[in-house]
Amino acid sequence: MKIKNVTGKVETLVDSLRDSSPTRIRSSSSDELVSENDDEISSWIALHPSALDMFDKIMSDAQGKKIIMFLDYDGTLSRITEDHDKAYITDEMRDVVKEVALHFKTAIISGRSTDKVQSFVKLAGIHYAGSHGMDIKGPTNTDESNQEVMFQPASDYLPMINEVVNVLKEKTKCIPGATVEHNKFCLSVHFRRVDEKGWAALAEQVRLVLIDYPKLRLTHGKKVLELRPSIKWDKGKALEFLLNSLGLAESEDVLPVYIGDDRTDEDAFKVLCERGQGFGIVVSKTMKETYASYSLKDPSQVKEFLERLVKWKKQKLGGEDDEEEVIR
Repeated sequence: MKIKNVTGKVETLVDSLRDSSPTRIRSSSSDELVSENDDEISSWIALHPSALDMFDKIMSDAQGKKIIMFLDYDGTLSRITEDHDKAYITDEMRDVVKEVALHFKTAIISGRSTDKVQSFVKLAGIHYAGSHGMDIKGPTNTDESNQEVMFQPASDYLPMINEVVNVLKEKTKCIPGATVEHNKFCLSVHFRRVDEKGWAALAEQVRLVLIDYPKLRLTHGKKVLELRPSIKWDKGKALEFLLNSLGLAESEDVLPVYIGDDRTDEDAFKVLCERGQGFGIVVSKTMKETYASYSLKDPSQVKEFLERLVKWKKQKLGGEDDEEEVIR
């Protein structure tokens, strides 16, 4: 979500941050959606049913099509952590993503820097799009263990980003718990460990920085404020770029699938809706407005879905690799 008027009231931004972390609807210990309005839950589930419950239907719709997998990182492949530098992927999740990439073209699109995501995932042969798709890298044709830059639409902003990161760190050091993460082409101000009473002060400091750097825009997600270049580029644009670069954008037998949990992933979900091809899966234990067709509750369910996808593919191939779809 873009905050259009950064000189407006800080209270408006703080209200938006609260909306990003709903407290009225929580998951219970039994992992079920909870609300005072059961009809509301039923309506939401009807619109965004579990991808696990609908797995057979999804695979039926995928018959005769090449599935292309797009995956978010934080909150999707790894759990959200208090320390953003310790959001490690589990060995089990890494193994299943590796299996997915053996059978389907696969890309990870994250708000993190590409280098950071690669250091977490540690898998070759897949595409990485960091900084919300502003730093896209893919395996080379000669050696898939090496990555080459495919597209960096915000490269002119690098000097500014490198300057602003230091300004932000100085401005926010007085806010206990706030941390600034340099994601190469964008900056993240994490406030997961900031007391809610300090959110307004933090938002004000970020607002003041933006006044001095009008070429940057402010967006936000789960307990994070993000400063990005003011260009028309997001995870949805990155998805489109990757489909084009893979020569699949005009193919009618392609089924793009995007799994993500945050506001920024909605840009990709929306692109798939507008294309009328493929679908999104939102990872959430709370009801929210989304362009996604299906839902999963947490990374453990993402892992289960991916495992079932690999199993389905292996059964479909009868245990043999399909050379047209396997990435080497």
